[in-house]
Amino acid sequence: MKTASQVLQDKGHQIISIRSDRSVYDALHVLAEHRIGALIVFENDQLVGIFSERDYAREVVLQGRDAKKTAVADLMTKNVITVTPCQPIDVCMKIMSDKRIRHLPVVDGERVIGMLSIGDCVKETIREQEFVIKQLENYIQG
Repeated sequence: MKTASQVLQDKGHQIISIRSDRSVYDALHVLAEHRIGALIVFENDQLVGIFSERDYAREVVLQGRDAKKTAVADLMTKNVITVTPCQPIDVCMKIMSDKRIRHLPVVDGERVIGMLSIGDCVKETIREQEFVIKQLENYIQG
C-alpha cells in the first residue's frame, strides 16, 4: 500500500490555502476556482485550520450569516487532524472514516506538504485492489 507521500507525488503537492483573516466569501471563490472542497488555513505560514464547503453550508447558510462579513477564522475547524508523509493510505482512509472528515493535511515536521482527500484514498485503494486481483488471476491461470 502506498504512503501519503507517494500519493502526493502522483497527484501533486499543490497546496491551496487562505489566510484566516480573509472572508468566507473570498474562501468560496478560491474553492470554486480550484474546484475543491476544502482549504488549508494559514496564519504566518503556520497551519491553523481547515475551511470546507461543509463549514460554509452549516455555519453561514443555515445560521443566516453574511459570507462577506464573516472571517474564515470564525468558522474553520481549528483542531486539525493531520498525518505524516509515511502514513499508509489505508490508515489515512480509516482516520477519515473514523473522524468523519474528507480532507487530511500531510505534515512533515512543521511544514504542510499537501492534502489528501477521501477521493485520493479511495482511488489508491481501488488501484491496489485491482493489482492484487490481477496477480491472483495470473497465479490461478499460471
